[in-house]
Amino acid sequence: MKSARAYTKGKRAEQEAGTRQRIVEAALALHAEVGPTSTTISMIAERAGVQRHTVYAHLPDDRAVLMACSGLHAERMPLPSPDLWAGINDPETRLRTALTALYAWFTRNEAVTGHVLRDAERNPVLREVSELRFGVPLGAIHASLADGLTERQRAALTLALSFYTWRTLRDADLTPDAVVELMLRTVLSATTSPSRA
Repeated sequence: MKSARAYTKGKRAEQEAGTRQRIVEAALALHAEVGPTSTTISMIAERAGVQRHTVYAHLPDDRAVLMACSGLHAERMPLPSPDLWAGINDPETRLRTALTALYAWFTRNEAVTGHVLRDAERNPVLREVSELRFGVPLGAIHASLADGLTERQRAALTLALSFYTWRTLRDADLTPDAVVELMLRTVLSATTSPSRA
């Protein structure tokens, strides 16, 4: 039978975990709305319904906030796994499958990804966390598709996997399928250097 003290400690730990979850949820929502750099502790506290010191108690610095938010986002919305196309032998079908999955992820996560990549250009801590949470799995996607490609095709693949490439083409009023096909053809056709006059 549990003692009253053990029950109280368990209940307190449960409440603390719930408070931390609310704080992280609030911070992640603000990152999607205004970006990590524009998100303040006061904004997080207000959104989570807690005091500033409570936020600091759970997330004492910028790195802690960014790691917690990016961890929650990666858990909820993981980048597509190379396992999705690992068994596809045809290079064209494999690349089309990967690009379709990645661009669908970009579509679902456009707001937070755009803000994070923008802010990471001038925030070294965010850049480090972004590379860990986003760069590493994106690198795994690139590696899973690069085998057998020429140097120029690998460079074109890097372009095709870029969030900025996807957003630029989407903003050019191309359909999702048209974006996939354009980048697929760009990668596959990038086999030789153009001849010089």
